[in-house]
Amino acid sequence: MDFLVFKMNLFRRKNHVKKITETIEHQKNYLYLSTNKCIRNMNFNSKNPFLSDKRFSSNAVSKTEEVHHAQIIDYNQDMTISGTINKTAILFLLLCAGAMLTWWMAFNGMNAMLPAIGGAIVAFILVLISAFKPQASPYLAPGYALFEGLFIGGISAIFEAKFPGIVINAVGATLVTFLVCLGLYKFKIVKVNEQFRSVVIAATLAIATYYLISWIVSMFTNYTPVHHGNSLMSIGISVFVIIVAALNLFLDFDQIEKGAQQRMPKFMEWYGAMGLMITLVWLYIEFLRLLSKFASRD
Repeated sequence: MDFLVFKMNLFRRKNHVKKITETIEHQKNYLYLSTNKCIRNMNFNSKNPFLSDKRFSSNAVSKTEEVHHAQIIDYNQDMTISGTINKTAILFLLLCAGAMLTWWMAFNGMNAMLPAIGGAIVAFILVLISAFKPQASPYLAPGYALFEGLFIGGISAIFEAKFPGIVINAVGATLVTFLVCLGLYKFKIVKVNEQFRSVVIAATLAIATYYLISWIVSMFTNYTPVHHGNSLMSIGISVFVIIVAALNLFLDFDQIEKGAQQRMPKFMEWYGAMGLMITLVWLYIEFLRLLSKFASRD
């Protein structure tokens, strides 16, 4: 459920980031126009005969008028797809490092639940802060990946101890799903439009609401949520949730591509990579749950 809440917070920040980008572009244009005006008002009395030639002066005026509407573009400060890929790779390595720590603790007789739960709480807080302050993503995203890794390692060790071999299967299923979705998006087989986006967000919100209500009710009553256990209904719900999580990957790809096209600020590379990692973690956990249901039926 936490991962669904994360995604909702990320969706809400899209319009806020656009406003930040428009403000930055306005400041760039204002600085450029002010500089141009100062240059035109200067009186250059050079002793160099080439610079004092009348033809050069007339050309300079015409060129100034032509460049008047130009914009200063600094691509080193803009979001790029390659930059986002690099940031995603860094976050993935940090997540694996955290996961290996709690995994090692669990299989060496140590209590890995405390760092796992603590990691989940800290990761949740970091994502919430990043959702409201995307400018801080370059500092928050690595921390999120590391602490989320502690949680992933702990929960993976629990599933592995109960169902040997389940972790490698869940990792493989997550990787294959990611590659398939990436290929479908890259070759424009699946196109993200407003209708597609609305349906996916609505389905994600529905799942988040169901998980939240089930969790609250089960805390105060003896009610067992339908998605628990290994019944066919429970398996069907898990399959549906996995499909919705996979569809969220298309929204992540689209957000990253649109961000690069709109030349959003550089920190949005970390923000986009963080959103992609959240979806992958959610997808991996759902695969763990689905495979555990199949294994418990054997």
